[in-house]
Parts: sequence; structure tokens; C-alpha cells
Amino acid sequence: MTLMVFDSGLGGLSILREVRAVLPDLPIVYVADDAAFPYGDWREDELVPRILDVVAAAIDRHAPQLVIVACNTASTLVMEPLRERFDIPFVGTVPAIKPAAEQTASGLISVLATPGTVKREYTHDLIDKFAASAEVRLVGSDALAAVAEDHLTGGTVDMDLVRDEIAPCFVERAGAKTDIVVLACTHYPFLINVFRKVAPWPVDWLDPAEAIARRALELAGGGAPAAGEPHQPDRAEFTSGTPSPAAARLVAGFGLVA
Repeated sequence: MTLMVFDSGLGGLSILREVRAVLPDLPIVYVADDAAFPYGDWREDELVPRILDVVAAAIDRHAPQLVIVACNTASTLVMEPLRERFDIPFVGTVPAIKPAAEQTASGLISVLATPGTVKREYTHDLIDKFAASAEVRLVGSDALAAVAEDHLTGGTVDMDLVRDEIAPCFVERAGAKTDIVVLACTHYPFLINVFRKVAPWPVDWLDPAEAIARRALELAGGGAPAAGEPHQPDRAEFTSGTPSPAAARLVAGFGLVA
């Protein structure tokens, strides 16, 4: 059994990290559509066929039995057509609004995402369905995914920029303060320590990676390879072709051969 993890860039490694913890013996191929990164710069009518073509081609090459779409933007756009087209299970990555609504004490929640995820009807439907009793602020950042991507490959983080980008997440209302920020982009967990340093007060930063890994474990049936099945090296593919030396070193640190 092979598991495929797909993302626009390197952010999906935050999901892969948790999946590897619960499925250590399952061969994984990581597909990064870095040639199109960041997805936020694309029009939706152009992005949807792009994602479908890239994912379909990767499925044809690797024949995975389970696919994780480790990208909030992609998940809010293409899960239904992927499930209609392929007879394999898909696990999407969507904002963790339901657990945030269940856990908040103040009733003030923020969702830190990309602009594309913020504007999607899917995101608003999650709020209507699961967080009607809370006040949810949607914050779309144009910059943070690229900051995280650069940080992952050794770049310096502009702390003032990050502070400005996350500032709208922090709301005070009638003596109450935002107490949960949902990380609705898989790149953002790699900036968590920076967020904590520049945040005006402590909050819970809610990362859905563990829940996604648990769902993958459930669908994989425990993840044991078939008897006599050789374990192939876990691989990373980049739609741009050969990754930069920094990206190659990074994915190697996650146990992937680029």
C-alpha cells in the first residue's frame, strides 16, 4: 500500500510528519506542486483544473491506495471531483472550526488562512454548521505561506511582517479575548514559534495535522504492508522538476528522497 501526500509546496510536510508517526511502515510519496506555488495567486477557474491534472497524473504514476490533500485551498476546491473520478479514499485538510468551537472558553475564535480559503463557501459553511454560537474572525494572509516556505529552506523571518499579518486574529470584546487561532494553512505550523513570540497574548494555535493522521490511519487499516511487499524509499516529487538544494535537504530531513 502506498500513501500519497499532495500540497502546493512544502507546507504539507506538517501533515506528513504526523502521518509518519502513526503509519511508520507505509510507503509515502510526497507531491509538491511548487511550479504553481502559491495557489493564492491563481484564479479559481484556472486553479481547479491545474490541481486536478497534477493530482491525476501523480495517481497514474504511483497508484496510491490513499491520498491526503494536505492543502486547505485545494481541499476546499477539488475533493468532490477527485472522489468522483477515482475509486480510492481521499483525506482533505479543512479548517478545524468544529474543534475550535468546542474548545473555546471566550467564544472568540480566529481562522488564520490564505485569502482563497477565507473566501471559500466551504469555510463559511463550516462556521454556520459548527460555530454558530461563537464569534469567528476570518483572517486571510497574502504573505505567510511564502514566509513559511522560505523559512523552511533557511530564509530569515521578518518578525514585524509576521506580527502585522497575525494582528487581526486578536480580538477583545466586552472583557473577552480571542483564545483560539485555527491554523488553516499547512504551512503555518512551521511558523508556530514565531507566532507565539509576536502574539499580543497567549492563545491555543489549533493545527489539524494530528486529526488528519488519525483519519489516514483509520482508512489505511493500520498501515501494515502486505506480506512480502518490499518497502520502497519514501519519495518527494516537485512539479518544477529538480528541487533547490535547500528543498532537497529539507525533504531528506523528513525521510524523503527527491
